[in-house]
Order: sequence, then C-alpha cells, then structure tokens
Amino acid sequence: MKPVLLARQLSYGNPDRPRLSDFDLQLQPGDRLGLLGINGAGKSTLMQLLAGILAPSRGEVLILGQRLDRAGPALRRHIGFLPQRVPFYPELTVTENLQWAGRLRGLSGQGLIDAIDTVLDQARLVEFSRRLAGRLSAGMAQRLGLAQALVHRPDILILDEPTAGLDPLQTEQIRGLLGSLGGETSVVLATHLLDDVQRLCNRVILLDAGCKKAEHEVTPDTDLLRHFRQHAAGAESGAVS
Repeated sequence: MKPVLLARQLSYGNPDRPRLSDFDLQLQPGDRLGLLGINGAGKSTLMQLLAGILAPSRGEVLILGQRLDRAGPALRRHIGFLPQRVPFYPELTVTENLQWAGRLRGLSGQGLIDAIDTVLDQARLVEFSRRLAGRLSAGMAQRLGLAQALVHRPDILILDEPTAGLDPLQTEQIRGLLGSLGGETSVVLATHLLDDVQRLCNRVILLDAGCKKAEHEVTPDTDLLRHFRQHAAGAESGAVS
C-alpha cells in the first residue's frame, strides 16, 4: 500500500545545531501516528515541515507520491493543519472563520455551506456559530481550529499539541472529536502527553533533540512511559527548540 505521506532524510536548521536531523516517516491510509517528545524535542518544527509551512534544509516530504515543495494548491488541499496557536480572526464569528478557511482551500457555493455545516456539527459548535471567535473559551477555540483544519475533508490531518493547555473536560472533548473521525483520515499528532497517544494513536515515534529515537505500535497494553524513559536519554541534557 502506498503511503499518503512520506518523509525522507528530513533535516532543518543549522548543521552545527539542527532542529531536526535525518528524520524518516511513513503514514499509511487510516494511520493514527503519535509523535511523542518533551518540549523542545523538535515536534513543532517537524509538524511545520510536514505541512509545508517550512522548507527542509535537506530531504523531502511527499504527499500521495508528489513532492510537497514542488506542489501547487491542489496537492496541499490534501492536508489539514492545526498549529499550536489556533489561526483565527477574533473579530469574525465562528462561521465567518470557517468560511475564510474553506475558501482558502478552494471551497465555494453550496459545497462550502455544506462543509461548514458538517464541521460545525462534528466540533459541537452549532450553537456557537454566530459567536465572535475572540469570545470563545480555550476549548471552543481549539475545536474551531480543528473545524478549520477539517472543513475541506483532508486526507491527512497534522495536529501540533491539540490538547495542550486545556482543562480535563476540554481535553476529553478534543479527544472525542478526533476519535470520531472516520478511517479515511490519516492523522499525525504531536504531543508530550502519553494519554493522547494511548487514546488516539496506533503507532508512536519517540523524538528527542531533533532525532527519531524509536518507533512502536500502540496497543492498550503498551507501556509508553517505559519506552519514553528508555529512549529520551537527551531530555535532561537539553533539547533543541
């Protein structure tokens, strides 16, 4: 089966102190891949490279077999990206922000209207659709960010610490939304929370100081803490930002 996303020898930053070094990754259709590491391990850099926000110093990212750095808008529409800070206009309503996000991804007319209705329901934001985004709670703002990333029904969803800074109830709401996605959406989830990986992922990559340390399948019996302690040897000596 051909991977929907492939990263080969991906590197970024100063050669003397790279943020990411020779990173390889394969994402198959329906995969839920967790990227686990401490703050500063290089997760956000990797997420931006996979989403095409940053250009690698070396290596390549392929989406559906095509190089991302040579791609036009049509290929990039296969990706939905949620960065650590949700990108929205606080002076616009929830619906208006989704209209903006959908149009950026080529949606218009009835197709855009139907897509917005779908993600408002998925994110449990229907009753808040006319609220200004700047008046949303942290949890609702994160749900808006996910709705924006999903509005065009991407094949690949790239999430950078989607539950960071949320209270337990908000965290459960986000996990519930992600868990409800169908198998047609492949997910890359960067986090430093073991529970996110255990609950949402079928595979995990351990990342430390910009390097891939290990890769494991995730089952209900997987001891993620043991794997993390075993491989994150560089955590106490300092990691890249």
